[in-house]
Amino acid sequence: MAGDQPFASGFNGLARAQASLPAAWYSDPDQYVREMAAIWTRSWLPFCRTGDLPDDGTYHAGELAGRNIVAVRKPGGDLAAFHNVCRHRGAEMCAAGSGRLQRPLLVCPYHAWAYDLAGRLVATGPARAVEGFDRARHPLLPVGIATWGGFIFINLAGGSQADFEAALGAELAPLANWPLDTLEVAHVDTREIACNWKVFWENFNECLHCPGIHPDLCDLVPIYGRGIMVREDDPDWRSHAGETAPRWSGALRDGAATWADGGLAQGQPLPGLSEADVARGHTYGVALPGIFVVGHVDYVRAVTVTPLGPQRMRLTATWFLPPGRRDEPGFDLERITRFAIRVLGEDAAACELNQRGLASAPFEAGTLMQEEYEVYAFHRWVRARLGEGEAAGSRAGRRAR
Repeated sequence: MAGDQPFASGFNGLARAQASLPAAWYSDPDQYVREMAAIWTRSWLPFCRTGDLPDDGTYHAGELAGRNIVAVRKPGGDLAAFHNVCRHRGAEMCAAGSGRLQRPLLVCPYHAWAYDLAGRLVATGPARAVEGFDRARHPLLPVGIATWGGFIFINLAGGSQADFEAALGAELAPLANWPLDTLEVAHVDTREIACNWKVFWENFNECLHCPGIHPDLCDLVPIYGRGIMVREDDPDWRSHAGETAPRWSGALRDGAATWADGGLAQGQPLPGLSEADVARGHTYGVALPGIFVVGHVDYVRAVTVTPLGPQRMRLTATWFLPPGRRDEPGFDLERITRFAIRVLGEDAAACELNQRGLASAPFEAGTLMQEEYEVYAFHRWVRARLGEGEAAGSRAGRRAR
């Protein structure tokens, strides 16, 4: 029935108030375990950069969604990834971090079981042959691996590059013009936030909080000061469709070109950007639940989300620049990092106050207003992953992609 349609017609918004997710879902340990199993271990998550495995025989190991994972570059250049666990008695194969194998083998440091880089068990160290043991039945356990924009993504449930493209290709397509795979890490900021991971994504998906929480950001992006993300969020947007002023269009303020103190870009624009890319000043690609990437005219910023418990998460922001850019005369890296770090700090404080209330909420669920249509879509995505409903796609493409 048309009356059941939750989204408004003619503009981006909810047609009527909607209940949020249950308040208990933000602090209940059992719900957290459920979400880790149904969402985080079955999604494509950022793991490392392709530059962490530059040559044949290099590897990168680390934790992902509570699992120990190792990615390797095989002879010939292809990538593979496995649970970083020996099939003998479960020892860790490779220490966390990046490195180079002495031979094209993954060798357990405990009892010397050895696997080729396709994961096949080829030797069992000093252990003697025993009746009933078949090497072929004890390979390393593989996980899905794919690449995009110089990132290596892992899916613990398995999957190929084609599966990754089907799942996230459209969400990341707005950044197609950015030379992500050629950029280098320039700065990393990591912080822990006392909130559930869903609280962070809800905050990301609305700008009702922007006027009261982000004064500098609202000055840089005037439409945010109106509590909306894009032009079409305004029910009356057609009457201003011809307006080019940033307050209506969603572009950065006049005279600003990028997210930085002062709004001024440094160096030449990144190669390959269109006039529209440059004019927007910020373009988002979102790969739920683990990362969003923002393309600016002069740099790229990626922000990853890592759940640490029902009421705690880690946020890691990484800035990427062209090779040699930070060494150019007059380049001020802090001018770009300082601005976004300030915004992220404001978001972290807002998420923590939201979490403190949710953890003791005297109601079963909150309420979503007209402008929180992307929050509602996110809630439907969560419910669908948990097997409780159909997913709802993004309505507007998120913050002027």
